[in-house]
Amino acid sequence: MTILLSDERVRALPVVECGEPLVRLPADLSPAGALVRAGLADRLAAADACLPPGIRLRVVEGHRSVERQRAIIGSYAAELRALHPGIGRGELERLTSRFVSPVDVAPHVAGAAVDLTLVDACDDELDLGTAIDATPEESDGRCWFAADGIGADARAHRTLLSQVLHGAGLVNYPTEWWHWSHGDRYWALVSGADHAVYGPVAAAVAA
Repeated sequence: MTILLSDERVRALPVVECGEPLVRLPADLSPAGALVRAGLADRLAAADACLPPGIRLRVVEGHRSVERQRAIIGSYAAELRALHPGIGRGELERLTSRFVSPVDVAPHVAGAAVDLTLVDACDDELDLGTAIDATPEESDGRCWFAADGIGADARAHRTLLSQVLHGAGLVNYPTEWWHWSHGDRYWALVSGADHAVYGPVAAAVAA
């Protein structure tokens, strides 16, 4: 059964902050200049180096402010309330967390997560089955990493992404093929670590 970020087992894990700074990813890896923890930046570079010639990682988002995270939660929760009139608070949080994490455990707020895809030698995005940030409703569930209903090329590209990122020590959030993290509470739960090493951090400390 899929563990969602709203699961109490995620919240139960402590954070032992290691103090690594946020750093800006190089432009060839993230033209948007995403900020991530220094250790995660090293892992992403290692994963990128393991890809076949002519294929690169493309990071579109890293660290988010608490305010940005809350705005995404509010927008998506409003969509869900419209789709499910009368939905209870607990079920709303559960459904919302398939697409955006509660603020208190959010990997992006800790600088521990990236949203990424694969590009070819011309910087064109490869087929991964859906657009990045496609909601479960928009994609009819094809945003889930292991979803049925995607083509052979998309499946092969997701498998390649998994191989290099798992090899670099990252974990995937299974409802979003593009979301990968290291060092946060979700990573700790999935990987068997007894604590997270990255907690919430402000972008003001970025290098």
